[in-house]
Amino acid sequence: MTAEINKGPLLGQRHLQVFLLFTSIVVNVVMKYNASVAVVAMTDAETTNPNFPEYDWSDMHKSYILSSFFWGYFITQFPGGYLCRRFGAKRTILISTLGSSVLGLLPPFCVSWGGWGIYCGIRVAQGFFQGFMFPCVHAHLAAWCPVSERNRLGALANTGIECGTLLSMFLSGILSASSIGWPSLFYVSAGMGFVWCAAWIFLAANEPHESKFITTAELNYIDAAKNASKKIEAGEVEHKVPVPWRAILTSLPLWALVVARTAHSWGFSTLQAEIPAYMKGVLNMDMKSNAFYSALPYLATWCMAYVYLIVSDVLLNRNILSLTAIRKTFNTLALWVPAVMLIAVGYLDEEQKTLAIALMTANVGVNSGSTIGSALNTIDLSPNYAGILMGIVNTSANVVPILTPLLVGVVVTDEHNRSQWQIVFIISAAVFALGNLFYLVFGKMELQPWDDVNFLPSKNSNIIDAAEKYDKSVMSEKPKSLELKE
Repeated sequence: MTAEINKGPLLGQRHLQVFLLFTSIVVNVVMKYNASVAVVAMTDAETTNPNFPEYDWSDMHKSYILSSFFWGYFITQFPGGYLCRRFGAKRTILISTLGSSVLGLLPPFCVSWGGWGIYCGIRVAQGFFQGFMFPCVHAHLAAWCPVSERNRLGALANTGIECGTLLSMFLSGILSASSIGWPSLFYVSAGMGFVWCAAWIFLAANEPHESKFITTAELNYIDAAKNASKKIEAGEVEHKVPVPWRAILTSLPLWALVVARTAHSWGFSTLQAEIPAYMKGVLNMDMKSNAFYSALPYLATWCMAYVYLIVSDVLLNRNILSLTAIRKTFNTLALWVPAVMLIAVGYLDEEQKTLAIALMTANVGVNSGSTIGSALNTIDLSPNYAGILMGIVNTSANVVPILTPLLVGVVVTDEHNRSQWQIVFIISAAVFALGNLFYLVFGKMELQPWDDVNFLPSKNSNIIDAAEKYDKSVMSEKPKSLELKE
Protein backbone atom coordinates (compact mmCIF):
# COMPACT_ATOMS: atom_id res chain seq x y z
CA MET A 1 0.00 0.00 0.00
CA THR A 2 1.56 3.29 -1.14
CA ALA A 3 1.55 6.39 1.02
CA GLU A 4 -0.60 9.27 -0.21
CA ILE A 5 1.47 12.12 -1.62
CA ASN A 6 0.82 15.54 -0.06
CA LYS A 7 0.51 17.87 -3.04
CA GLY A 8 -0.40 20.91 -0.98
CA PRO A 9 -3.66 22.88 -1.47
CA LEU A 10 -6.16 21.73 -4.04
CA LEU A 11 -5.50 24.97 -5.90
CA GLY A 12 -1.90 25.86 -5.14
CA GLN A 13 0.65 28.32 -6.43
CA ARG A 14 1.49 26.17 -9.44
CA HIS A 15 -2.13 26.48 -10.51
CA LEU A 16 -2.02 30.25 -9.96
CA GLN A 17 1.11 30.50 -12.13
CA VAL A 18 -0.64 28.53 -14.89
CA PHE A 19 -3.69 30.82 -14.63
CA LEU A 20 -1.42 33.87 -14.91
CA LEU A 21 0.19 32.35 -18.01
CA PHE A 22 -3.27 31.60 -19.43
CA THR A 23 -4.42 35.20 -18.94
CA SER A 24 -1.13 36.59 -20.28
CA ILE A 25 -1.69 34.64 -23.49
CA VAL A 26 -5.31 35.85 -23.64
CA VAL A 27 -4.49 39.55 -23.40
CA ASN A 28 -1.57 39.32 -25.82
CA VAL A 29 -3.56 37.33 -28.37
CA VAL A 30 -6.40 39.88 -28.20
CA MET A 31 -3.91 42.67 -29.00
CA LYS A 32 -2.29 40.52 -31.67
CA TYR A 33 -5.42 39.56 -33.61
CA ASN A 34 -7.77 42.52 -33.25
CA ALA A 35 -6.32 43.91 -36.50
CA SER A 36 -8.14 41.32 -38.63
CA VAL A 37 -11.47 42.89 -37.63
CA ALA A 38 -10.08 46.42 -37.24
CA VAL A 39 -8.94 46.70 -40.87
CA VAL A 40 -12.44 45.75 -42.05
CA ALA A 41 -14.06 48.31 -39.74
CA MET A 42 -11.54 51.05 -40.59
CA THR A 43 -12.01 50.66 -44.34
CA ASP A 44 -15.79 50.16 -44.47
CA ALA A 45 -17.41 52.41 -41.85
CA GLU A 46 -20.90 51.80 -43.22
CA THR A 47 -20.82 48.22 -41.92
CA THR A 48 -19.81 49.33 -38.42
CA ASN A 49 -20.19 52.94 -37.22
CA PRO A 50 -20.12 55.71 -39.86
CA ASN A 51 -19.35 58.36 -37.22
CA PHE A 52 -15.69 57.34 -37.15
CA PRO A 53 -12.97 57.89 -39.79
CA GLU A 54 -12.80 55.59 -42.81
CA TYR A 55 -9.60 54.96 -44.73
CA ASP A 56 -9.18 54.12 -48.41
CA TRP A 57 -6.76 51.22 -48.14
CA SER A 58 -6.33 48.63 -50.88
CA ASP A 59 -6.48 44.88 -50.25
CA MET A 60 -2.69 44.81 -50.48
CA HIS A 61 -2.40 47.53 -47.82
CA LYS A 62 -4.63 45.48 -45.54
CA SER A 63 -2.46 42.43 -46.17
CA TYR A 64 0.62 44.41 -45.16
CA ILE A 65 -1.10 45.47 -41.94
CA LEU A 66 -2.13 41.91 -41.06
CA SER A 67 1.34 40.50 -41.70
CA SER A 68 3.35 43.39 -40.20
CA PHE A 69 2.94 42.19 -36.61
CA PHE A 70 4.92 39.05 -37.45
CA TRP A 71 7.81 41.03 -38.96
CA GLY A 72 8.79 41.98 -35.42
CA TYR A 73 7.36 38.90 -33.73
CA PHE A 74 9.58 36.28 -35.32
CA ILE A 75 12.77 38.31 -34.74
CA THR A 76 12.50 38.17 -30.94
CA GLN A 77 11.41 34.54 -30.52
CA PHE A 78 14.95 33.23 -30.33
CA PRO A 79 16.31 36.06 -28.13
CA GLY A 80 13.26 35.53 -25.91
CA GLY A 81 14.59 32.12 -24.85
CA TYR A 82 17.97 33.63 -23.94
CA LEU A 83 16.50 36.60 -22.06
CA CYS A 84 14.28 34.26 -20.07
CA ARG A 85 17.33 32.26 -18.94
CA ARG A 86 19.26 35.46 -18.21
CA PHE A 87 16.63 37.56 -16.42
CA GLY A 88 13.87 35.08 -15.58
CA ALA A 89 10.36 34.62 -16.96
CA LYS A 90 8.76 37.11 -14.58
CA ARG A 91 10.69 40.14 -15.76
CA THR A 92 10.76 39.15 -19.43
CA ILE A 93 7.03 38.45 -19.75
CA LEU A 94 6.26 41.70 -17.89
CA ILE A 95 8.34 43.76 -20.32
CA SER A 96 6.79 41.89 -23.26
CA THR A 97 3.18 42.51 -22.22
CA LEU A 98 3.69 46.07 -20.95
CA GLY A 99 5.44 47.15 -24.15
CA SER A 100 2.73 45.56 -26.29
CA SER A 101 -0.01 47.26 -24.23
CA VAL A 102 1.54 50.73 -24.54
CA LEU A 103 1.86 50.32 -28.30
CA GLY A 104 -1.70 48.98 -28.48
CA LEU A 105 -3.02 52.39 -27.44
CA LEU A 106 -1.38 54.27 -30.31
CA PRO A 107 -3.28 53.45 -33.55
CA PRO A 108 -6.34 55.71 -32.92
CA PHE A 109 -4.00 58.66 -32.37
CA CYS A 110 -1.48 57.95 -35.13
CA VAL A 111 -3.35 56.45 -38.10
CA SER A 112 -5.14 59.73 -38.90
CA TRP A 113 -1.83 61.35 -39.90
CA GLY A 114 0.39 58.37 -40.65
CA GLY A 115 -2.06 56.17 -42.59
CA TRP A 116 -1.60 52.46 -43.10
CA GLY A 117 2.20 52.81 -42.95
CA ILE A 118 2.25 54.03 -39.34
CA TYR A 119 -0.21 51.30 -38.38
CA CYS A 120 2.19 48.75 -39.86
CA GLY A 121 5.08 50.30 -37.93
CA ILE A 122 3.17 50.12 -34.63
CA ARG A 123 2.29 46.48 -35.24
CA VAL A 124 5.91 45.62 -36.09
CA ALA A 125 7.01 47.11 -32.74
CA GLN A 126 4.13 45.38 -30.94
CA GLY A 127 5.15 42.06 -32.45
CA PHE A 128 8.75 42.71 -31.41
CA PHE A 129 7.68 42.95 -27.75
CA GLN A 130 5.29 39.99 -27.86
CA GLY A 131 7.94 37.76 -29.40
CA PHE A 132 9.65 37.45 -26.02
CA MET A 133 6.60 35.91 -24.37
CA PHE A 134 6.06 32.33 -25.57
CA PRO A 135 9.61 31.05 -24.96
CA CYS A 136 9.17 32.31 -21.38
CA VAL A 137 5.76 30.65 -21.06
CA HIS A 138 7.26 27.23 -21.78
CA ALA A 139 10.26 27.85 -19.52
CA HIS A 140 7.91 28.94 -16.71
CA LEU A 141 5.81 25.81 -17.17
CA ALA A 142 8.93 23.63 -16.99
CA ALA A 143 9.97 25.35 -13.75
CA TRP A 144 6.60 25.06 -12.02
CA CYS A 145 4.91 21.91 -13.31
CA PRO A 146 5.71 18.45 -11.93
CA VAL A 147 6.40 15.91 -14.68
CA SER A 148 3.10 14.10 -14.10
CA GLU A 149 1.12 17.34 -14.47
CA ARG A 150 2.96 18.98 -17.36
CA ASN A 151 0.60 17.75 -20.06
CA ARG A 152 -2.49 18.94 -18.18
CA LEU A 153 -1.21 22.24 -16.83
CA GLY A 154 0.67 23.08 -20.01
CA ALA A 155 -2.44 22.49 -22.11
CA LEU A 156 -4.53 24.60 -19.73
CA ALA A 157 -2.13 27.52 -20.06
CA ASN A 158 -2.05 27.24 -23.84
CA THR A 159 -5.86 27.31 -24.13
CA GLY A 160 -5.33 31.04 -23.67
CA ILE A 161 -4.61 31.09 -27.40
CA GLU A 162 -8.13 29.89 -28.22
CA CYS A 163 -9.76 32.05 -25.55
CA GLY A 164 -7.83 35.13 -26.68
CA THR A 165 -8.68 34.56 -30.33
CA LEU A 166 -12.34 34.10 -29.44
CA LEU A 167 -12.42 37.33 -27.41
CA SER A 168 -10.53 39.19 -30.13
CA MET A 169 -12.95 38.16 -32.87
CA PHE A 170 -16.11 38.62 -30.82
CA LEU A 171 -15.27 41.79 -28.88
CA SER A 172 -13.62 43.49 -31.86
CA GLY A 173 -16.71 43.09 -34.02
CA ILE A 174 -19.10 44.19 -31.27
CA LEU A 175 -16.98 47.18 -30.19
CA SER A 176 -16.33 48.42 -33.72
CA ALA A 177 -20.08 48.41 -34.46
CA SER A 178 -20.92 50.12 -31.14
CA SER A 179 -21.28 53.81 -30.31
CA ILE A 180 -17.61 54.05 -29.32
CA GLY A 181 -16.46 52.69 -32.70
CA TRP A 182 -13.29 50.99 -33.87
CA PRO A 183 -10.91 53.07 -31.63
CA SER A 184 -12.36 51.20 -28.65
CA LEU A 185 -10.76 47.96 -29.93
CA PHE A 186 -7.38 49.39 -29.04
CA TYR A 187 -8.36 51.03 -25.74
CA VAL A 188 -10.03 47.90 -24.35
CA SER A 189 -7.27 45.47 -25.38
CA ALA A 190 -4.50 47.72 -24.03
CA GLY A 191 -6.43 48.21 -20.78
CA MET A 192 -6.63 44.44 -20.33
CA GLY A 193 -2.85 44.30 -20.72
CA PHE A 194 -2.21 46.94 -18.05
CA VAL A 195 -4.47 45.18 -15.53
CA TRP A 196 -2.70 41.88 -16.17
CA CYS A 197 0.74 43.45 -15.68
CA ALA A 198 -0.27 44.69 -12.22
CA ALA A 199 -1.43 41.21 -11.19
CA TRP A 200 1.73 39.58 -12.60
CA ILE A 201 4.04 41.89 -10.62
CA PHE A 202 2.49 40.89 -7.30
CA LEU A 203 1.71 37.21 -7.87
CA ALA A 204 4.32 35.73 -10.24
CA ALA A 205 7.57 34.01 -9.22
CA ASN A 206 10.30 32.55 -11.44
CA GLU A 207 10.71 29.40 -9.35
CA PRO A 208 8.60 27.70 -6.65
CA HIS A 209 11.15 28.50 -3.95
CA GLU A 210 10.89 32.25 -4.82
CA SER A 211 7.14 32.41 -4.22
CA LYS A 212 6.04 34.19 -1.05
CA PHE A 213 2.73 32.37 -0.97
CA ILE A 214 3.63 28.72 -1.64
CA THR A 215 3.12 26.18 1.15
CA THR A 216 5.91 23.89 2.30
CA ALA A 217 3.92 20.83 1.21
CA GLU A 218 3.46 22.12 -2.34
CA LEU A 219 7.09 23.20 -2.60
CA ASN A 220 8.30 19.77 -1.49
CA TYR A 221 5.89 18.06 -3.90
CA ILE A 222 7.10 20.09 -6.90
CA ASP A 223 10.76 19.58 -6.02
CA ALA A 224 10.30 15.84 -5.50
CA ALA A 225 8.11 15.34 -8.56
CA LYS A 226 10.34 17.12 -11.04
CA ASN A 227 13.02 15.03 -12.67
CA ALA A 228 15.70 15.71 -10.07
CA SER A 229 18.51 14.00 -11.94
CA LYS A 230 17.95 16.13 -15.01
CA LYS A 231 16.80 19.50 -13.75
CA ILE A 232 18.93 22.58 -13.21
CA GLU A 233 18.87 23.55 -9.54
CA ALA A 234 17.26 26.85 -8.60
CA GLY A 235 18.18 28.49 -11.88
CA GLU A 236 21.76 29.03 -10.67
CA VAL A 237 23.68 26.38 -12.61
CA GLU A 238 21.96 27.22 -15.89
CA HIS A 239 23.95 30.45 -16.26
CA LYS A 240 27.23 28.55 -15.83
CA VAL A 241 26.56 25.46 -17.90
CA PRO A 242 26.96 26.09 -21.65
CA VAL A 243 24.02 25.38 -23.93
CA PRO A 244 24.69 22.34 -26.21
CA TRP A 245 23.87 24.31 -29.35
CA ARG A 246 25.27 21.82 -31.83
CA ALA A 247 23.31 18.91 -30.34
CA ILE A 248 20.12 20.99 -30.22
CA LEU A 249 20.39 22.33 -33.76
CA THR A 250 21.16 18.87 -35.22
CA SER A 251 18.34 17.13 -33.34
CA LEU A 252 15.89 15.54 -35.79
CA PRO A 253 13.04 15.39 -33.23
CA LEU A 254 13.38 19.15 -32.76
CA TRP A 255 13.21 19.78 -36.52
CA ALA A 256 10.20 17.49 -36.78
CA LEU A 257 8.53 19.73 -34.20
CA VAL A 258 9.59 22.84 -36.13
CA VAL A 259 8.00 21.46 -39.30
CA ALA A 260 4.79 20.48 -37.49
CA ARG A 261 4.37 23.86 -35.78
CA THR A 262 5.19 25.75 -38.98
CA ALA A 263 2.60 23.75 -40.91
CA HIS A 264 0.02 24.39 -38.20
CA SER A 265 0.86 28.10 -38.21
CA TRP A 266 0.34 28.29 -41.97
CA GLY A 267 -3.18 26.87 -41.89
CA PHE A 268 -4.24 28.55 -38.67
CA SER A 269 -2.98 32.00 -39.67
CA THR A 270 -4.76 31.70 -43.01
CA LEU A 271 -8.04 30.94 -41.27
CA GLN A 272 -7.60 33.43 -38.44
CA ALA A 273 -6.54 36.42 -40.52
CA GLU A 274 -8.83 35.87 -43.47
CA ILE A 275 -12.12 34.57 -42.01
CA PRO A 276 -13.62 38.09 -41.62
CA ALA A 277 -12.66 39.02 -45.20
CA TYR A 278 -13.91 35.69 -46.58
CA MET A 279 -17.25 36.01 -44.79
CA LYS A 280 -17.68 39.57 -46.01
CA GLY A 281 -16.54 38.93 -49.59
CA VAL A 282 -17.84 35.44 -50.47
CA LEU A 283 -20.66 34.92 -47.97
CA ASN A 284 -21.81 38.58 -48.08
CA MET A 285 -22.16 38.95 -44.30
CA ASP A 286 -22.27 42.37 -42.60
CA MET A 287 -19.97 43.25 -39.70
CA LYS A 288 -22.46 42.65 -36.87
CA SER A 289 -23.29 39.11 -37.95
CA ASN A 290 -19.67 38.68 -39.08
CA ALA A 291 -18.48 39.41 -35.54
CA PHE A 292 -20.57 36.59 -34.12
CA TYR A 293 -19.82 34.06 -36.84
CA SER A 294 -16.12 34.99 -36.97
CA ALA A 295 -15.95 34.27 -33.23
CA LEU A 296 -17.96 31.03 -33.44
CA PRO A 297 -15.08 28.87 -34.75
CA TYR A 298 -12.92 30.00 -31.85
CA LEU A 299 -15.63 29.27 -29.32
CA ALA A 300 -15.56 25.74 -30.74
CA THR A 301 -11.76 25.76 -30.51
CA TRP A 302 -11.77 26.79 -26.87
CA CYS A 303 -14.36 24.15 -25.98
CA MET A 304 -12.59 21.45 -27.98
CA ALA A 305 -9.29 22.28 -26.29
CA TYR A 306 -10.77 21.09 -23.00
CA VAL A 307 -12.27 18.01 -24.66
CA TYR A 308 -8.82 17.08 -25.98
CA LEU A 309 -7.34 17.78 -22.55
CA ILE A 310 -9.81 15.52 -20.70
CA VAL A 311 -9.49 12.72 -23.25
CA SER A 312 -5.68 12.84 -23.18
CA ASP A 313 -5.69 12.79 -19.37
CA VAL A 314 -7.91 9.70 -19.30
CA LEU A 315 -5.86 7.89 -21.98
CA LEU A 316 -2.57 8.73 -20.28
CA ASN A 317 -3.55 8.05 -16.65
CA ARG A 318 -5.17 4.71 -17.51
CA ASN A 319 -2.17 3.69 -19.64
CA ILE A 320 -4.38 3.22 -22.70
CA LEU A 321 -2.00 5.19 -24.90
CA SER A 322 1.55 6.40 -24.39
CA LEU A 323 2.39 10.09 -24.50
CA THR A 324 3.94 9.58 -27.94
CA ALA A 325 0.77 7.96 -29.28
CA ILE A 326 -1.42 10.70 -27.80
CA ARG A 327 0.65 13.53 -29.24
CA LYS A 328 0.87 12.04 -32.73
CA THR A 329 -2.79 10.97 -32.83
CA PHE A 330 -4.06 14.36 -31.69
CA ASN A 331 -1.76 16.23 -34.05
CA THR A 332 -2.94 14.08 -36.95
CA LEU A 333 -6.57 14.85 -36.15
CA ALA A 334 -5.71 18.54 -35.75
CA LEU A 335 -4.01 18.88 -39.14
CA TRP A 336 -5.37 16.24 -41.51
CA VAL A 337 -9.09 16.66 -40.76
CA PRO A 338 -8.92 20.46 -41.27
CA ALA A 339 -6.96 19.89 -44.50
CA VAL A 340 -9.98 18.09 -45.96
CA MET A 341 -12.43 20.65 -44.55
CA LEU A 342 -10.46 23.59 -45.97
CA ILE A 343 -10.79 22.22 -49.48
CA ALA A 344 -14.51 21.65 -48.94
CA VAL A 345 -15.08 25.22 -47.70
CA GLY A 346 -13.59 26.59 -50.90
CA TYR A 347 -16.41 25.06 -52.94
CA LEU A 348 -19.20 26.75 -50.96
CA ASP A 349 -20.74 30.15 -51.64
CA GLU A 350 -23.47 32.40 -50.26
CA GLU A 351 -26.18 29.84 -51.06
CA GLN A 352 -24.49 27.31 -48.75
CA LYS A 353 -23.68 29.92 -46.09
CA THR A 354 -24.83 27.77 -43.16
CA LEU A 355 -22.77 24.78 -44.28
CA ALA A 356 -19.72 27.00 -44.86
CA ILE A 357 -19.95 28.42 -41.34
CA ALA A 358 -20.43 24.93 -39.88
CA LEU A 359 -17.37 23.61 -41.72
CA MET A 360 -15.20 26.55 -40.68
CA THR A 361 -16.35 26.17 -37.09
CA ALA A 362 -15.60 22.43 -37.07
CA ASN A 363 -12.31 23.06 -38.87
CA VAL A 364 -10.91 25.45 -36.30
CA GLY A 365 -12.37 23.42 -33.42
CA VAL A 366 -10.68 20.18 -34.48
CA ASN A 367 -7.45 22.10 -35.08
CA SER A 368 -7.19 22.88 -31.35
CA GLY A 369 -5.82 19.37 -30.79
CA SER A 370 -2.43 20.63 -31.96
CA THR A 371 -1.79 22.17 -28.53
CA ILE A 372 -1.52 18.73 -26.93
CA GLY A 373 -0.40 17.20 -30.22
CA SER A 374 2.74 19.27 -30.71
CA ALA A 375 2.84 22.66 -28.92
CA LEU A 376 3.96 21.11 -25.61
CA ASN A 377 6.58 18.87 -27.22
CA THR A 378 9.38 21.30 -26.30
CA ILE A 379 8.99 20.33 -22.63
CA ASP A 380 9.03 16.61 -23.55
CA LEU A 381 12.33 17.00 -25.36
CA SER A 382 14.07 19.24 -22.84
CA PRO A 383 12.56 20.92 -19.76
CA ASN A 384 15.92 22.56 -19.04
CA TYR A 385 16.10 24.24 -22.45
CA ALA A 386 12.35 24.53 -23.10
CA GLY A 387 12.53 28.31 -23.51
CA ILE A 388 15.32 28.07 -26.07
CA LEU A 389 13.52 25.31 -28.00
CA MET A 390 10.34 27.36 -28.04
CA GLY A 391 12.32 30.29 -29.38
CA ILE A 392 13.64 28.17 -32.24
CA VAL A 393 10.25 26.63 -33.00
CA ASN A 394 8.34 29.90 -32.83
CA THR A 395 10.90 31.75 -34.95
CA SER A 396 10.13 29.41 -37.83
CA ALA A 397 6.40 29.17 -37.14
CA ASN A 398 5.99 32.93 -37.05
CA VAL A 399 7.67 33.64 -40.34
CA VAL A 400 4.60 31.97 -41.86
CA PRO A 401 1.98 34.54 -40.71
CA ILE A 402 4.08 37.16 -42.51
CA LEU A 403 3.70 35.22 -45.74
CA THR A 404 0.09 34.02 -45.64
CA PRO A 405 -1.61 37.46 -45.72
CA LEU A 406 0.77 38.51 -48.49
CA LEU A 407 -0.07 35.34 -50.42
CA VAL A 408 -3.77 36.08 -49.98
CA GLY A 409 -3.15 39.66 -51.16
CA VAL A 410 -1.51 38.33 -54.34
CA VAL A 411 -3.95 35.49 -55.06
CA VAL A 412 -7.22 37.12 -53.97
CA THR A 413 -7.43 40.24 -56.11
CA ASP A 414 -11.24 40.17 -55.84
CA GLU A 415 -12.49 39.15 -52.41
CA HIS A 416 -15.85 38.15 -53.94
CA ASN A 417 -14.18 35.62 -56.27
CA ARG A 418 -14.65 32.15 -54.75
CA SER A 419 -12.21 30.41 -57.10
CA GLN A 420 -9.37 32.62 -55.86
CA TRP A 421 -10.12 31.66 -52.26
CA GLN A 422 -10.08 27.99 -53.34
CA ILE A 423 -6.40 28.34 -54.28
CA VAL A 424 -5.59 29.79 -50.84
CA PHE A 425 -7.39 26.97 -49.03
CA ILE A 426 -5.87 24.18 -51.17
CA ILE A 427 -2.34 25.47 -50.49
CA SER A 428 -3.04 25.55 -46.75
CA ALA A 429 -4.47 22.03 -46.85
CA ALA A 430 -1.34 20.70 -48.57
CA VAL A 431 0.92 22.33 -45.98
CA PHE A 432 -1.19 20.85 -43.15
CA ALA A 433 -0.95 17.35 -44.60
CA LEU A 434 2.77 17.29 -45.41
CA GLY A 435 3.85 18.97 -42.16
CA ASN A 436 2.06 16.40 -40.02
CA LEU A 437 3.43 13.51 -42.08
CA PHE A 438 6.98 14.64 -41.30
CA TYR A 439 6.10 14.89 -37.59
CA LEU A 440 4.63 11.37 -37.58
CA VAL A 441 7.83 9.91 -39.01
CA PHE A 442 10.49 11.83 -37.10
CA GLY A 443 8.80 13.34 -34.02
CA LYS A 444 9.69 12.06 -30.53
CA MET A 445 8.25 12.71 -27.06
CA GLU A 446 11.25 11.52 -25.06
CA LEU A 447 13.77 13.44 -22.97
CA GLN A 448 16.79 14.05 -25.20
CA PRO A 449 20.35 13.24 -24.04
CA TRP A 450 21.45 16.86 -24.52
CA ASP A 451 18.97 18.00 -21.85
CA ASP A 452 21.38 16.71 -19.19
CA VAL A 453 23.49 19.50 -17.68
CA ASN A 454 26.45 17.10 -17.86
CA PHE A 455 26.03 16.51 -21.60
CA LEU A 456 29.13 18.60 -22.27
CA PRO A 457 31.42 16.87 -19.75
CA SER A 458 34.67 18.57 -20.66
CA LYS A 459 33.27 22.09 -20.40
CA ASN A 460 31.23 21.34 -17.31
CA SER A 461 34.13 19.64 -15.57
CA ASN A 462 36.29 22.70 -16.24
CA ILE A 463 33.68 24.86 -14.52
CA ILE A 464 33.47 22.49 -11.55
CA ASP A 465 37.26 22.14 -11.31
CA ALA A 466 37.71 25.90 -11.37
CA ALA A 467 35.10 26.33 -8.65
CA GLU A 468 36.74 23.63 -6.50
CA LYS A 469 40.20 25.18 -6.92
CA TYR A 470 38.83 28.57 -5.93
CA ASP A 471 37.16 27.10 -2.83
CA LYS A 472 40.37 25.33 -1.79
CA SER A 473 42.46 28.46 -2.26
CA VAL A 474 40.06 30.49 -0.13
CA MET A 475 39.98 27.85 2.61
CA SER A 476 43.77 27.52 2.64
CA GLU A 477 44.35 31.23 3.26
CA LYS A 478 44.27 32.16 6.95
CA PRO A 479 42.64 35.45 7.84
CA LYS A 480 45.15 37.98 9.14
CA SER A 481 43.17 38.42 12.33
CA LEU A 482 43.73 34.77 13.18
CA GLU A 483 47.43 35.01 12.44
CA LEU A 484 47.74 37.90 14.86
CA LYS A 485 45.93 36.00 17.60
CA GLU A 486 48.19 33.03 17.14
